[in-house]
Amino acid sequence: MKRNKQINIQRTLALAGAFHFLSSCARASLLPFLTLFLRQQGLSPSMTGIIMGTKHLIALLWSPASSLLSKHYNQRRAVIVGSLVCSASVALLLLFFPPVEVNINCHFTSDLSGGSTQSPTGGGGIKSSVAPHTLPRTMDSPAKTLADAQPAPVLTNETALLDKPLLPKDNANKSQTSGGVIKSIVAPSTLSKTKANNATVPQSASVPAKRLADAKPAPVLTNETALYDLDIPPLSEDIPNKSPTGGGGAIKSSVALSSLSKTRKKRSEIKMEEEEEENNQRQFEFLGSLKVMDAHHQLFFLILITVSLWELMASPLEWTADDGLYEYLDFADASDRYRITSIWKILGAAFGVGGTGLLVSRLPCLIAGDFPRMAAHFFLYAVIGFVALPVAAYLPLHLNKKRDRGFGLLKAVQLVHNSPHALLCVATTFLVGCAGSVVDNFLLWQMQDHGSSEMHMGVSLALALISQAAYPLLKGRISKLLSPGKVLVVGAASLGVQCFYFSFLWGPWAVIPAQMLSCLSSGALWWAVKIQCEEVATPGSERSMRRIFSSLSLNLGSSLGSFAGGFVVQRFGLTWLFRGTAMCVMLWCVCLPLLQFKAPQQCRINYSRLLAANGSDASDSESESDLLEKAMEENRSKNNSGRKIH
Repeated sequence: MKRNKQINIQRTLALAGAFHFLSSCARASLLPFLTLFLRQQGLSPSMTGIIMGTKHLIALLWSPASSLLSKHYNQRRAVIVGSLVCSASVALLLLFFPPVEVNINCHFTSDLSGGSTQSPTGGGGIKSSVAPHTLPRTMDSPAKTLADAQPAPVLTNETALLDKPLLPKDNANKSQTSGGVIKSIVAPSTLSKTKANNATVPQSASVPAKRLADAKPAPVLTNETALYDLDIPPLSEDIPNKSPTGGGGAIKSSVALSSLSKTRKKRSEIKMEEEEEENNQRQFEFLGSLKVMDAHHQLFFLILITVSLWELMASPLEWTADDGLYEYLDFADASDRYRITSIWKILGAAFGVGGTGLLVSRLPCLIAGDFPRMAAHFFLYAVIGFVALPVAAYLPLHLNKKRDRGFGLLKAVQLVHNSPHALLCVATTFLVGCAGSVVDNFLLWQMQDHGSSEMHMGVSLALALISQAAYPLLKGRISKLLSPGKVLVVGAASLGVQCFYFSFLWGPWAVIPAQMLSCLSSGALWWAVKIQCEEVATPGSERSMRRIFSSLSLNLGSSLGSFAGGFVVQRFGLTWLFRGTAMCVMLWCVCLPLLQFKAPQQCRINYSRLLAANGSDASDSESESDLLEKAMEENRSKNNSGRKIH
């Protein structure tokens, strides 16, 4: 026969506690400060709320699905190790996204005046012989061109010959430049010979010549097209049309101006139609749509994709490890001792958030080159995750071969649906999850606005966790004074008082008194939820019941609270976000006792207590049977001795 492997319960609990301590420490070193990183990147409150809400929604759906798949294929250890490695690697990708300059790019406007220097008339327009950016703002006299210009005419030097008087011979072969137009000066003898013979005018080196006989006096095109390219207003008619050499100016025509304006309008319409076609084509491609967006929205979508991928890698870790360790201890009939490991999660989170805050506050503004000191949170998250790898490799996980057994979540949902008090508890945890997400996402923003650094933030969050862990010390006294239903109301009301207090912060350490109420708002509330689960659950469904409450609070409620909180901050600000959250929670705390009083009381049997009672009864019956047997034996011995005497 194959010998059964002995289970070392103490070693299993030690490894489970160490793993939960390190994993909680890694998460707490980064997740509470993630919204500060998003704010530093330049994202708006609504964008931050969308990212955090999407993160919680992915955890709500993917955590149970990944745990079920890993159990079905007996790959729990591979899933745990892969989650640690991949989540640390994907989280580091967020550091390579450059932040957005909010003052510049949030209200981005394109500079239309600095566009192309080409004429808006396109191929049929008139191009200046000199680059448009060299043209001065004011010109004395624009040069004339020929009226019968071809589809791509060029300003030539005949205009200077027509407008200028004949010059002496000593200036025959000189050239001057006026107003950005090159004018070639030709000797009078050459010009007279050209007119007499009806020949073409000698052309310059860079401009082709035209026939003077084809020139028409009416429609005259000016060199103002270059000015229109630079959005320079045309010259007014009251400016004297004089050239630098003292000659006559060009005669502008209204017909030419109207034709140019029509051409410009046609060209702009064609460009707009082309841009609309390109935009319509890019709407069907995600990458193309990113190119159309400004830098602010591009960064938002890139961070949203990365955070979603990060949560897909990180969410399977907790459920998979919990299921494997619980089933391993349950196989050794020691599942009740697994509850001890929950305290290590809280202590690990307190150590992670407090130690990280103290460490980052002592770092310079830039670390590891050009990274801001906020990047230290990501580095610590990755380092602690890799430190947890050896512990994860030696975790004792039970490989359950009974694949037909499900989680019992549907059965737990039915039990909650049939209990009015359980439904009230679910509604309370959902509202507490919404309010808790508001505190988790935007409390550090409020503290930062009042001068708090990472040290103040880390210490305050660590004190809140330690206060939550200290509730078991007060559980005995509180349970004697209040019933679990009233404890639930007190816990929710404490959270409302915290939110109202957060709206009146005045300094870096002002948040400390409110954080001490976490003993009631978190510790007492979840103790009451645990009692409610034990009253409703059937044997074997206690963990499923607790997961329903935690999922509704930590994932579904946090997701909706993040979405709504981001838009409220965008519209009304942080102060009114906390005040509005406090009002909603306190209003529910007023209605909850009345609803609990009106809800029908259902007498349910506590199966776990019944089994324990049956065990004690069985032991008592065994002792009674033993006494009866002894009495019967004594009676028989007496009877036998009496017979011998007679």
